Amino acid sequence: MRPVHRRLRLALVVVAVLLLAGGSLGYVLHARHRDRPAQQAEADGSFGLDVPGLYFRDSATGRVARLAGEGAERVSGGPSCERFYAAGEHALCLRKLPGLPARTQALVLDRRFREVRRVTVPGIPNRARVSASGQLLSWTAFAVGDSYAASGFSTRTSILDLRTGYLIKSIEDIPLTVDGARYHAPDVNYWGVTFARDDNRFYATVSSRGRTRLVEGDLRDWSAKALRENAECPSLSPDGTRLAFKKKVSGDPRAPWRLYVLDLASMREHPLAEPHSVDDQAAWLDDATVGYALPGRGGRASDIWSVPADGTGGPRLLAAGGSSPVAVR
Repeated sequence: MRPVHRRLRLALVVVAVLLLAGGSLGYVLHARHRDRPAQQAEADGSFGLDVPGLYFRDSATGRVARLAGEGAERVSGGPSCERFYAAGEHALCLRKLPGLPARTQALVLDRRFREVRRVTVPGIPNRARVSASGQLLSWTAFAVGDSYAASGFSTRTSILDLRTGYLIKSIEDIPLTVDGARYHAPDVNYWGVTFARDDNRFYATVSSRGRTRLVEGDLRDWSAKALRENAECPSLSPDGTRLAFKKKVSGDPRAPWRLYVLDLASMREHPLAEPHSVDDQAAWLDDATVGYALPGRGGRASDIWSVPADGTGGPRLLAAGGSSPVAVR
């Protein structure tokens, strides 16, 4: 082979190697950037939880927005989330990661929406809650479909304690008591956790063998007991005396649920004045008002409504094109 040909061939090999190396490096950097949220989870630097008001997911942008009062202009600048909640010093942002199988990324954020911790679990984002202190967080991901109205679903509900850093990846193994006896079944699924102010007691839904129950859990004792049937997605009032929940009242898959409130002292319930089927974990906006999302009007994905917690009055539209409502003070 002539020297000039050898030099040309060597040059081509070197160029090819450099191109391959550059491509591999670019892919690694792209993947690393793709999988790592920005320090502020894509929130605007000026947007945080410092202004009291109604915070929610804006369905038009996918970002967290704020209404600082009745008639106030909507301000959007929070992180991109599919489910959102906030209390105390922390916020919880759930995102669906790209690709298959489905995965949920739970981002724990401070009040300036800076990342504190990140956890990835299998499934599709569905429920998010933070205790009043901001120290306990829980999320639920559904492994099949995006609604548990369909049969054959499975869930993964996690609890994270920021005081210790301890993560319970799934609460399915918590010892469960039903009707005074220890309950065992292979199809136990939990979802929709809500925390008491003591950062120990919690309420949730458990499903097994075609029946759903409201359970009360104790984190220190690591135990749970069923309180009653047919109460899903509980939400504890700020004063700790009542639970808002969705109750199945119809076999019609298009409108199976109604919102109810349960008094924990008397265990008496009453329906709320929302006539539509609500497939959401309601949020207490104050001790007298419950907020929730319904399918939107005019082509919107969802709208946020509120209704008095005592069963009187009627629904009121709070935020068109919104979901995941939470009152921040």
